[in-house]
Amino acid sequence: MSKFTWTFSSFLIALALFTAGCSPGDSNESDESHETAAKVDSLLVEQEDKKELTGEDIQLEKKIRYEQYHLDDEYPYQDTIRRFQWEKIQEHIAVMENAMAAGGSWAVLSNYRNMNGEAPTVGDFVRNDYGRVSDQQGVERYQSAPLYTFNGDTVLTRYGRDGWIAKIIGSDTTDMVRVAGVSFEGEYLVPKRYVIPWRDSVHFNKVVAVDVTNQNIATLEKSGDEWHILSMNPATTGVHGPPYAHETPIGIFAVQEQKEKMYYLRDGTSEIAGFAPYASRFTNGGYVHGVPTQYPRKGIIEYSPTLGTIPRSHMCVRNASSHSKFVYDWAVIKETAVIVID
Repeated sequence: MSKFTWTFSSFLIALALFTAGCSPGDSNESDESHETAAKVDSLLVEQEDKKELTGEDIQLEKKIRYEQYHLDDEYPYQDTIRRFQWEKIQEHIAVMENAMAAGGSWAVLSNYRNMNGEAPTVGDFVRNDYGRVSDQQGVERYQSAPLYTFNGDTVLTRYGRDGWIAKIIGSDTTDMVRVAGVSFEGEYLVPKRYVIPWRDSVHFNKVVAVDVTNQNIATLEKSGDEWHILSMNPATTGVHGPPYAHETPIGIFAVQEQKEKMYYLRDGTSEIAGFAPYASRFTNGGYVHGVPTQYPRKGIIEYSPTLGTIPRSHMCVRNASSHSKFVYDWAVIKETAVIVID
């Protein structure tokens, strides 16, 4: 029990005793005492109900809807054992649950393909392996939103990834909005053009969980007080391969758009090389999608033996095409989170 909880509890008990008086022989006063004690108990229960959730509070239950290529909680891979890291997924879901319980107006940071303008350069930038400007946390300026601190002077401190989720907590100027991070820690000012506000009634009750270490993917949906696990499949995530291939970034993102066919370019050219079916975009050019079809082939490819092996994608998350269609049909834009863990 926290110091605040103990102090508040003591205050309520003292208040109950003061209100009830010290004459147990008087039946009216005794009734009042019981009534006051009941109110104290109710307040304490209400206070306990409002405590922040942890991963241990998130209840998971398997209610598998998509059964193809199903993986167990632990499964063999070469000479090792891979697994679904449910404890990490639970911790991230708890973050989302706490944000929903707190209420307020949701927002997503947005700068896909620098459509809202290239962010300014942070003062302590570094150049990464791709030759691009990045902040000290490793987030590239390209396709990101600038995040400013506001303690005294307004200073550009870091970048926010496209697809990161935040809460709008105010507007200090005509062109800046103040946000509190859900996908990131802290409060910042962000130019309004990089922020897409969503209604305060949004509930992230659907989650796509991607594990870049174990190369697997799961879908979960909230039902009552439980989170149901709907699918457990192999996946292939992004690889660190300058100058074109990027890792799938870690964190919490929102599904922002969907494409039945996501066309991709041949590396270093403007030539369309093929398409990936049933694509759900969650950050920059990062999609959850099916097995890519490379031209001149035209049909959808259901499965690849490379799924669930090692990272080899260009930031995206590949999975079986029928599973990506399951995600495509089931996910709701703006109300489905993509949680990427390592």
